[in-house]
Amino acid sequence: MPRSSNDKVPCAYVIEGTWPYADLAPEAPVSAHYGQALARNIERALASSGHSLRTLADATGITHSTISRVLNGKVLPDIGTLARLEVAIGFQVWPGLAAVPPSPPSKPLG
Repeated sequence: MPRSSNDKVPCAYVIEGTWPYADLAPEAPVSAHYGQALARNIERALASSGHSLRTLADATGITHSTISRVLNGKVLPDIGTLARLEVAIGFQVWPGLAAVPPSPPSKPLG
């Protein structure tokens, strides 16, 4: 499905390593960073909650394949999916501004 911003799926910006702990390309859009942080947060939440993909799917009404696609950086969830995931897991998984990589320090003018 085309995106209005023309961003690729988050995992398309991996330059080294394994998703979701890989290094992203310097030109990766903020959506890729959010998708990566979201996948890591969901992985941690699954481990803490004891849910599997299938039990989480049952609890949320979201297919396990959709949850898998989010975890693998193949798609970003819509707000309804995100809300159902957070409620079922009992953790906030949307990373917010914490997902934005720090800007490199600016060089002094001179």
